[in-house]
Amino acid sequence: MTATAAATERTVEVADGVHAYLQEPGGWCVSNAGIVVGDDGAVVIDTLATERRAALLRTTVDELCPASRRIVVNTHHHGDHIFGNHLYGPEATIVAHDGARAEMRETGLALTRLWPDVEWGDVRVTLPTVTFTDRLALTVGGRRIELIGVAPAHTTNDVVAWIPDDRVLFAGDVALAGSTPFTLMGSISGSIVAVERLRRIGPRTIVCGHGPVAGPEVLDETIEYLRWIQRLADAGVRKGRTPLEVARDADGRFSHLLDPERIVGNLHRAYAEIEGGPPARPLDVIGIFGEMVEFNEGRLPTCLA
Repeated sequence: MTATAAATERTVEVADGVHAYLQEPGGWCVSNAGIVVGDDGAVVIDTLATERRAALLRTTVDELCPASRRIVVNTHHHGDHIFGNHLYGPEATIVAHDGARAEMRETGLALTRLWPDVEWGDVRVTLPTVTFTDRLALTVGGRRIELIGVAPAHTTNDVVAWIPDDRVLFAGDVALAGSTPFTLMGSISGSIVAVERLRRIGPRTIVCGHGPVAGPEVLDETIEYLRWIQRLADAGVRKGRTPLEVARDADGRFSHLLDPERIVGNLHRAYAEIEGGPPARPLDVIGIFGEMVEFNEGRLPTCLA
């Protein structure tokens, strides 16, 4: 399945004062954000990819919360979740996983080079001012927001935001609604551990990093997909086949998800885990992205940013 229409923005209040800022249909670089408001300010979860999209989000935040205090949470280092950080000014507190700072600095604006035709505008890498590894609690308007480090999963530095009183989970890209999971820069096995951990806390409403608002069923589908990838990789290694060859012959049980070319990157990660070595060890992202383009019949994956 490939997205063809322009992405649209809308805000959904998923609990009192808790808003999902959705960019639909999702897919590459068309990410979601969260806005949690109180009379003392707002917590903004992720800041989007392009200048235009990030500015629209900032306008929405200001309309929902006149109070000036802003805390920005980055769920991981990818540009479509952090490029708008600077719009909240030097007075904003930016919170991320301990591992995000180095990844942001090293990766820089690399995402813009994968899709050079996108109108990125004035995007920047603004590093976090507060980092943590396991847990950090925030409070806005008397509401507790628990930030939980679950890496390695989608990346080496994933954070989710859990609002226990409302049973709302902002999952970042650890879980994607309607889009193919992507673990090339993270871990298949780590993602399974992370998603099972999220199931145990019992979320009722899940705002994924991409796609529509979901329920706990998105966690079930994510684990089903990741275990399918592991089985494909096991068989492919035994038969001496490459990840691209395995991807081309895979059955279509997940063909309803956006961005099916991610199967190639996921298989490369699964192969690496079979081979052993450190979790989430770096792979040749650019080379593997080229194989994803090849899988996609030579076309660059659709990006609606």
